[in-house]
Amino acid sequence: MTIYHFVGIKGAGMSALAQVLHDMNYKVQGSDYEKRFFTQLALEQSGIKILPFQKENIKPGMTIIAGNAYPDTHEEIEEAMRLGLPVIRYHRFLGDFMKNFTSVAITGAHGKTSTTGLLAHVMKGAKPTSFLIGDGTGSGDENAEYFVFEACEYRRHFLSYFPDYAIMTNIDFDHPDYFANIEDVFSAFQEMAWQVNKGIFACGDDEQLQRIQAKVPVLFYGFAEENDFQARNVVKTTEGTTFDVFVRNTFYETFHIPTFGDHNILNSLAVIALCHYEGVNSEIVQTCLKTFSGVKRRFSEKKIGSQIIIDDYAHHPTEIKATIDAARQKYPERDIICVFQPHTFTRTQAFLDDFAESLNLADKVYLCEIFGSARENHGKLTIEDLKEKIPDANILLEEETAVLKNHDNSVLIFMGAGDIQKFQEAYENQL
Repeated sequence: MTIYHFVGIKGAGMSALAQVLHDMNYKVQGSDYEKRFFTQLALEQSGIKILPFQKENIKPGMTIIAGNAYPDTHEEIEEAMRLGLPVIRYHRFLGDFMKNFTSVAITGAHGKTSTTGLLAHVMKGAKPTSFLIGDGTGSGDENAEYFVFEACEYRRHFLSYFPDYAIMTNIDFDHPDYFANIEDVFSAFQEMAWQVNKGIFACGDDEQLQRIQAKVPVLFYGFAEENDFQARNVVKTTEGTTFDVFVRNTFYETFHIPTFGDHNILNSLAVIALCHYEGVNSEIVQTCLKTFSGVKRRFSEKKIGSQIIIDDYAHHPTEIKATIDAARQKYPERDIICVFQPHTFTRTQAFLDDFAESLNLADKVYLCEIFGSARENHGKLTIEDLKEKIPDANILLEEETAVLKNHDNSVLIFMGAGDIQKFQEAYENQL
């Protein structure tokens, strides 16, 4: 039996794929740096072997799945080539693997992970489903009919995929280290759209997505009248959100979700639309929407003393605004305190004014040093440049988090895509 060896198994997509194959009874192992990473807990719980990088890990008879971060000169990949073993890049492997199922790619600048998690949860309630989520979660089912997976636009990685369906949540300018401008981002999504085989579900409230063309039906969802799937009569409470869905102006069903903010209504609409198209019973969809507990690092909350502490991956102005909106819906009586760590110098520079505008929606802002990427040139930009644009903002150091204790009865949101969690851990240790 083939052993799949993952080079860089702790990567979010890689660890999820390893779990999928393991669950489907394939032999799986992998290697990575020694440093502990949040994805490895699930691998350890599955009993998947994780080795330190060394060429001795590579043995005859293996198939090598190589993470995107590792060049062909990596010692394990070189050793595999010397032995004449198959070496397949992560997205190439995924592209071939999904051909065995009805595949659904979830893509968009924001909301991919949450929507993938939600669709996987709902589909599993109806049919055997395997799924792969960008937060490092993966699950395989030997009898799977559906394969639901997150498809990332960064470096046009998603062009390795030819899925049956695609959900497109939005098109926004992000990853300024790679994309030139919004047109460049649009062109990537447009190219992806030509590769879809059965149908596309796109957010019709997004003006970029309205321009998408395809050789398959494009069904639009959103709040506006002209959408094929429209949310109406939205009722927002501190317990969640209820809304009616109209399909081409005809009442379909009422749905309740235990989540907050317009972005979660839109994510749910995408799932409802796809399930409707695939003939999934609406009662199953209603039930499963109510029991979805969320994905990692997306509005993950806990209560400590009088404070609510939320961990969130928001790292783009649009996402920050959505997270603050959700917190205001759930906790209308409390102050919202944001502890934000910008992710990459290129993104911070490109969106400096937009970050300030979104963060100003909070009652108080603390800024952490910019989390840079090894690939980028820092230039002269510092966190002070963002601080100047936010009245009353403070710089927060890891050893000074005790200052957050002053915000009684508040919601503290730690957000970012770098290592913002170390600030949250430092604060919780203070408590």
